[in-house]
Amino acid sequence: MSSNPRRNFLMGRRPVRSPWETFCRDLKRRAAGELFDFGFRDGSGSARLIPANGADVRHARALCAEHRVTLALDGVPGADPLYDHSVLWVDPAPGLGGCEAMPDEHGKWFVRPGCLLSELAEAGLEQFQSMPGYLTVAAWLADRSLCNWPSGQTRHSGLLHAAVLLADGSLATLGPFGQDNRQALNTLTLQTMIPGLFNLIHGAAGQSCRSRHDWPARYRLDALAPVSEGDANLAHLMLGHGGDLAWVEWLVFANVAPADAPDWQAHAFSTRNASDTDPGWISAMDLDAHVKSLFDPAGLFPHPGQDL
Repeated sequence: MSSNPRRNFLMGRRPVRSPWETFCRDLKRRAAGELFDFGFRDGSGSARLIPANGADVRHARALCAEHRVTLALDGVPGADPLYDHSVLWVDPAPGLGGCEAMPDEHGKWFVRPGCLLSELAEAGLEQFQSMPGYLTVAAWLADRSLCNWPSGQTRHSGLLHAAVLLADGSLATLGPFGQDNRQALNTLTLQTMIPGLFNLIHGAAGQSCRSRHDWPARYRLDALAPVSEGDANLAHLMLGHGGDLAWVEWLVFANVAPADAPDWQAHAFSTRNASDTDPGWISAMDLDAHVKSLFDPAGLFPHPGQDL
């Protein structure tokens, strides 16, 4: 019988894969979509996945968590390049595109994350008529500067429901939440998270931000304290989230007339306006840190995903 060294010499020694190579190999095996590996340089790797279906993103989430790779939404305006992390960019178009009218719900549309805003505008959703048509709905939803309604007025988005893949792998449906509507508590993760979110908006930092006409924080926690009558809507927490909090699987929109041509769009949210001495910005940064920790304590998603 040949010795191990002789066998290795005759058969050839199998090369040892790096952790990054193992990650890409495993993802290629599990995903039906296309994976482009940009390589591993200066201590970090980068790749891009064009998923063929929702299962591809779930496989990607599990492998990113296992290999400590950041899962980032591709196509977000002003996206942070994330040079210091190994990152998988996930592009929802065209594999996760499309929208369709809901047959039993007049005026409501079921929308997938890779759907282009131009498609929604052509379908008759008025709130998207003046939006950049080349953006996917997922990228628009993540863009804090485009989701810049005044404090407590996120209803102007027309967003009704959102199904999201959370960092821990659980699937949650977010929507109206009030005394008579507890559907949002459909996972143990949300049952733990939601009280914390309401405590934040009603706490000192939340009330400081809520008192301003313009909502100063990255994450739209003001969705839990709407100006108009009606329930809070947990789906609105995804508005302007930068890709930092969850992966959006599908959305439901109602057609709404866009808000009056406002001065508020001329004062788009930007962290560049922040001041270390402004109590409002200090409160906003405090809120953002707590919201991020509730949604993504292990840091699967980027922070920040969008450089504002």
